[in-house]
Amino acid sequence: MRYGGPKALVELRGELLVERAARTLREAGADPVVVVVGARADEVRARAALSGALVVHNPDWATGMGSSLRAGLMGLISCRAAAVLVLPVDMPGVTPAAVRRVASLASPGVLAAASYSGQRGHPVLLGRAHWAAVATSATGDQGARDYLREHPPVLVPCDDVASGDDVDHPEDLPG
Repeated sequence: MRYGGPKALVELRGELLVERAARTLREAGADPVVVVVGARADEVRARAALSGALVVHNPDWATGMGSSLRAGLMGLISCRAAAVLVLPVDMPGVTPAAVRRVASLASPGVLAAASYSGQRGHPVLLGRAHWAAVATSATGDQGARDYLREHPPVLVPCDDVASGDDVDHPEDLPG
């Protein structure tokens, strides 16, 4: 937790970052919206307005974002979705327009990601055919990074509709 506490509970313009991420996905048409909670999960559940979202607990959150990605994918096993969008809560500049643009490529075999200034960012779109391999490779704080290095995703330019900046420190929050 480089931020000094769970980023999900960080407030930006009257909204928790976890609420903002869930709202962004919902407004883009994602269904279901799965929220993975870990650090201070009870507090996140109590404070965050997440109605309509499937909230999945990650008891292994301290091992890094890889365990959260695995928990989220496991939460979708019974879902018939062809693909899943991954959006960390610490990227408040991602907009529904960027999510829709990446999601438009959804299919079971797809790997796609938003790009900003030519660099891979979020959201990342993982086709169902990749879920098991992504879950296996997701360790520590790497998430799907190693898998995506070996299997490069289609990059979807989103500079014109979003910002790919992440929030690692309080001074990184947009004004």
